[in-house]
Amino acid sequence: MNGLEDPAVIIDSDRMSYDDSKTMARDHDSKTRRKLAAREDVRPEILYYLATDDLVEVRREVATNCQTPRQADHLLVDDVDDEVRCELARKIGRLAPGLSQEGKDQLHKLTFEILDALAHDELPRVRQIVAEEIKRSDAIPRDIVQHLARDVELIVSAPILQYSPLLGDKELIEIIESAPVQGALSIISNREVVPERVADAIAGAGDEKAIAALLANPSAQIREETLDSLLDQAPEAESWHEPLVVRPELSLNAVRRIAKFVAMALLRVLDDRSDLPEGAAAEVRQAVARRIDKEGVNGGTDAGLNADKAFREGKINDEMVQTSIDLGDHDFVTKALALKAGLPVEVVERVFSLQGAKSITALVWKAGLGMRTAIQVQLRIARVPPMDVLNAKDGTDYPLTADELQWHADMFAI
Repeated sequence: MNGLEDPAVIIDSDRMSYDDSKTMARDHDSKTRRKLAAREDVRPEILYYLATDDLVEVRREVATNCQTPRQADHLLVDDVDDEVRCELARKIGRLAPGLSQEGKDQLHKLTFEILDALAHDELPRVRQIVAEEIKRSDAIPRDIVQHLARDVELIVSAPILQYSPLLGDKELIEIIESAPVQGALSIISNREVVPERVADAIAGAGDEKAIAALLANPSAQIREETLDSLLDQAPEAESWHEPLVVRPELSLNAVRRIAKFVAMALLRVLDDRSDLPEGAAAEVRQAVARRIDKEGVNGGTDAGLNADKAFREGKINDEMVQTSIDLGDHDFVTKALALKAGLPVEVVERVFSLQGAKSITALVWKAGLGMRTAIQVQLRIARVPPMDVLNAKDGTDYPLTADELQWHADMFAI
């Protein structure tokens, strides 16, 4: 090299001679060595040499460089710098799935050896990176996948437990029965496919959160007998209620049992389903009526007394009003809205009789209830023609501003 040449010019040039790269590798300027380590046109032996550089930033560039020979990568497996090993894990994790396990050459063997070492790294973040990179691959040695799936850190095992195609029913069941780290069963419950045997194991483990996730997974294959067993426990496990209500392909027996213990709002969700077996809809409606009678919202007595009692107990809410609308208890709805809005019943009745969509909406707003309730009151209590109904904004929000709603509410006193 000409002594007058600037190393920075050489290192940034499109092409570099072997002699120039050897000179740059020994340069005292760390920036020069770092730039050299990042180049992809450098001979393998230069990168191998730089893998032992004293400066950690240089070794990080070597770890990141896809042209680094595997022998040099092997040197970095035990690097004292965490970031060097993280960068190496990221690179090897991306490269390894492209290699066939049947490959017998030194490159294959060394790559998987490095991957295995990184999968056993003392730093969870390094193991996590490996797990994230290989989680969907079926071309990774099974022993590496098995090791990561049983890692004591959930951030490491989770990607493998949820996505790896190399975990069969037998392996998953063994993991479930081994009392794994907390949260592992919920991750398995969220797999794209949960076969019956695996679902049985999760149900048998008694982990409430994992079972809730299992019930919420529409692709989980839960046998009828297993579901019956879970329904025995479900009344006390509130986190299971919503997943049960929306679970596909419920039997008539399951619907009948679910309707006995879920909250009124979930009963309404169940009632809205169009895919229930024959006879299920009638069962749900009967359950609604029984629940209302039991809770004293519509027990066949005076609507005003029931509304007063519910108001004193702070029970009048969107769910109760919508349920009363479903049952046709217009008197209760009128009294409840009057109490919540602080208005005489006669004023509420007059608002209904005028069928003004904005005034009715303002009344429900003043009562502290939601826009969905306002729509139901317009349609089914005040009988506002569907074409005149004031609909929600973005599905749930009031379409009028607070000032506009207050203006209409102020008109009630006139």
